[in-house]
Amino acid sequence: MEKIKITQVRSGIGRPLRQKRTLQALGLKRIRHTVEHDATPQILGMVNKVLHLVTFEKV
Repeated sequence: MEKIKITQVRSGIGRPLRQKRTLQALGLKRIRHTVEHDATPQILGMVNKVLHLVTFEKV
């Protein structure tokens, strides 16, 4: 399965609770924190919801 690397580039402070929880569910804890996940439809949907707070690249 294809992997993606997700990096948080903007803060979740002042964002709606739903976006904060999405960052938390992805495993992101702070700015410039990076995690790797399989590129499943569920993960890609979560990334799409917080695309303005994160960057991602295919590994």
